[in-house]
Order: sequence, then structure tokens, then C-alpha cells
Amino acid sequence: MTKVKVFAFNPYQVNSYVISDETKECIIIDGSCGKKEEFEQLDKYIKSEGLKPVMLVNTHAHIDHIIGNFTICNTYSIPLAAHKECTGFLTNATVFANTFGFEMEAVKQIDIYLSEESPLNFGNTTLRIFETPGHADGSLCFYNEKDKYVITGDVLFFQSIGRTDLKTGDYDKLQESIWTKLFTLPDETEVLPGHGPKTSIGFEKVNNPFVSIGI
Repeated sequence: MTKVKVFAFNPYQVNSYVISDETKECIIIDGSCGKKEEFEQLDKYIKSEGLKPVMLVNTHAHIDHIIGNFTICNTYSIPLAAHKECTGFLTNATVFANTFGFEMEAVKQIDIYLSEESPLNFGNTTLRIFETPGHADGSLCFYNEKDKYVITGDVLFFQSIGRTDLKTGDYDKLQESIWTKLFTLPDETEVLPGHGPKTSIGFEKVNNPFVSIGI
């Protein structure tokens, strides 16, 4: 069984997740710690739990989700895993950082390309990967069938969805991603989003004003 720890980092309050299991291996999802003090919170938890980070994973590559990538990967000597279509965002990350007021030490490039074709494995844990474009090209969601939760990045939120007015955003694609990928999961599946509180698939099917299907 996995343990999920969430931190809300940087001015955009991005949820960074540390997922570990009984082997003490862990992955970090979304390196959003933009300041030294934020990274220290993350590091303190990892050390206090005796965890071994093995991979940093990006749900997508908007600047608020990747600002801590270099520090995390460099500190723990771990690879960055993301969809290949995140590459364009990473190439221009310094420009985006300046635009949104972030100080960026360096840009970490992708070491491992993720897709739906293969699951994400660490320790004794397997996460199924969904390709879910619409908010941004390269957006991925990660589903733990055994423990009944899905990490949705900026695809699906509590009674909301990701914005589609930024580069590569597409409202129709985002709706389709949610309807055909996420809403096929069991209603009791817990939704762990990139911002804000957790919710569930069943709740969002009924109550989300952007994608509800009126069950």
C-alpha cells in the first residue's frame, strides 16, 4: 500500500506529491518548490521517513510545476520522467520563469519519456499512465488502481478543470480527456489534483459544471 504526502508550493500553490510504499522507495510528482525553504520542507519529510527517491515525475511542464526540477533531481541524483511533448515547454522554461516572476537555477531536461504504453513502476507499486491533453500538451495523469486514487495534475480539479487559454490549451480536448480517460474510472476513485483540495471521480461526474455528465 502506498503513502501519499502532499505539499503546496510556490505562489500558485501547486500540489507536489511524494508517493512511497513499504520498500521505502518513493517518487516525487511535480517539482514545484520554488524557494530554498520549500525544498527544505520536502527534504525534511523524505529524510524523516527514511525514503529513497528514485524518480521525479511531471504531470506537465508549465513553469509552476517544474520550477524545482533541477534542484530535486540534482540533490537526489534521480531522473526526470515526463511525456515527450513537454520538451517544448522545458526549452522555453527560462522565458516562462521570467514572465511569471520565478527565479530558475537551471532547466532539467527529460531523462525518461512516459506514455500510456507502459506503466510507471517503483518499489512494489505500479501506476497506470493516462495521456490527457487539453490543458497543455504532454499532460499525464497517474492512476493507482490498488489504492484507488488518480493524480490529475491540472486536468481535473474540485468542481473545475484546467485552464485552456495558455499555449497548446484546447477546451474540447480537455473535456474529451476527462470524459474518456478519467470518468471511466470507478466513482470511488480519489482525485488528487495539481491545485486545491482532493475530490472523487463520482463527485465530479455529477457536480463539476465544466464536465459533469448528469448521472
